[in-house]
Amino acid sequence: MAQGPEGSRRALGFEQIADCGSMRVVGLRLGPGQNVPEHRNAIPLALIVTVGHLHFDDGSSHGEVSAGEMLLINPGERHTYHAEVETSAYLVYAGLPGVRSRKWSLRHKA
Repeated sequence: MAQGPEGSRRALGFEQIADCGSMRVVGLRLGPGQNVPEHRNAIPLALIVTVGHLHFDDGSSHGEVSAGEMLLINPGERHTYHAEVETSAYLVYAGLPGVRSRKWSLRHKA
């Protein structure tokens, strides 16, 4: 894993994959020991793990989502994620407030 200043780990890997205005798909990559700090989202979120295992905690419950499984997160719910192994997931944000649908744009890697 790449090192940042003073030997710290590089920041989390987020990459926007597709966008149609009212829906957005973002890729997430975490290395072993990395986490996403506690936060909350204004809209519903579907998190689909594709590789590894993602540990989650919402303050009242915690668990693990493995490759091929999905976690649904309600708007306003505080939560955090943690990876103990190399982990990848898709984050699907639907119903972005104040945004009208538009034609899909899909990022293609060169």
